[in-house]
Amino acid sequence: MISLDLCESRNTEEIPEEIMAKILFLFFVLLTVTHGIALINLSDEVILSELEDLDAEEGDEAEFFDLPKWETHRGNKILVNVDSFGAVGDGASDDTKAFVDAWKQACSTPKSVLLVPAGRFYLVNPTRFRGPCAGRLRVQIEGTIIAPDEPKNWDPKNPRIWLGFFNLTGALFQGGGVIDGSGSKWWAASCKKNKTNALTIYASSGIKVKGLTIQNGQQMNFAISRSDSIRITGVKVSAPEDSPNTDGIHITESTNVVLQNSRIGTGDDCVSIVNASSNIKMKGIYCGPGHGISIGSLGKDNSVGIVTQVVLDNAFLRGTTNGLRIKTWQGGAGYVRAVRFQNVRMQDVSNPIIIDQFYCDSPKSCQNQTSAVEISEIVYRNVSGTSKSQKAIKFACSDNVPCSHIVLNNINLETRDGTAEVYCNSATGIGYGYIHPSAECLNSSDKKIEKMEAMLDESKEEYLIHTEL
Repeated sequence: MISLDLCESRNTEEIPEEIMAKILFLFFVLLTVTHGIALINLSDEVILSELEDLDAEEGDEAEFFDLPKWETHRGNKILVNVDSFGAVGDGASDDTKAFVDAWKQACSTPKSVLLVPAGRFYLVNPTRFRGPCAGRLRVQIEGTIIAPDEPKNWDPKNPRIWLGFFNLTGALFQGGGVIDGSGSKWWAASCKKNKTNALTIYASSGIKVKGLTIQNGQQMNFAISRSDSIRITGVKVSAPEDSPNTDGIHITESTNVVLQNSRIGTGDDCVSIVNASSNIKMKGIYCGPGHGISIGSLGKDNSVGIVTQVVLDNAFLRGTTNGLRIKTWQGGAGYVRAVRFQNVRMQDVSNPIIIDQFYCDSPKSCQNQTSAVEISEIVYRNVSGTSKSQKAIKFACSDNVPCSHIVLNNINLETRDGTAEVYCNSATGIGYGYIHPSAECLNSSDKKIEKMEAMLDESKEEYLIHTEL
């Protein structure tokens, strides 16, 4: 839906680390949308309220303005209203030119605030808004921006971009409006064949996203790609349960990502973490409906996939088709390593804990291959709830590249009829504390596992430390 490309190069060789951190903080884009489809009911609110307060420490904040007190000139800020450039805001008229003209004015004027007023619906066709801009541009979205609902109206040369923002430094996107991808006709035409994402943060550093609501993305709702030091707080993502491939938050080729206090309900993974991603920390996550919280898929078409240092702490999953999932294709290479899932509650989840090295999302059966993405050092701690399937825990691992160093600690998963089971193939590890259902098939005398558990408890706490934004 929205593409943000902030690739302006800088010479940072002689800049001290502390100063660089502040520079990176200024180099961000914040999109804020606070209305949309509610994902949870009152009982879910009670569950969420029991989660610990997980707000990250706040660094220096960019200035936030009190919109009702704005005037054409608020102090030294200059207000640029899209309505002043001919925007109609009736949801039917094409307001693209008005947005482009307003953007040119705001971008070329120092200390500008571009305003999308409340109470109106602005139809905007796929457009690229380019920088660099003069000064630190603010974009205040209070109304609703909607995408054309006909895929044929999109630019065939740029089918992945609806609202694209490029080459910006220190821009701030905020407000109480709505960004709606109008994805229903895309879904009907099978979104698995198109690659259009909703919101994309690309090649960026020091990004903070707070209070954002994204709904009805054409495919993935929110993608973070080739970026570093990203903090997402209080995000709400929603798409219908039957909408195909509408991942909530998709992380690829990115490092030092913090996702917290967020509610996600879509037609695919609530969170998906794929190749070349590391130091990912998730806390206070509500997931449902959807396909759970997934690492992968990795290794498709004999590719290399690497994901390391991932922590999920304090989450509730409800009615999802999977819970905590690692999925890889046969024939791949690389590894998933140093992952911890802890303090997770589940309700009516079909596959609460699952590692699948035979993942095959294809209409045709996948060819058996001997190579695989290696999976090791995976910890599941304090995981409880109800499973809709008999196999509450499933480790389906490769005979040639087994899963190793798996740790289960304080697990309590039950089915409605009390017949929960554990399935293991080529997986070794240990369980301690209360383990239900019993995971005897996982037991191993490998002393390395005890060292690995201690390492995850102590020394590897380092990868919970992320660049302060």
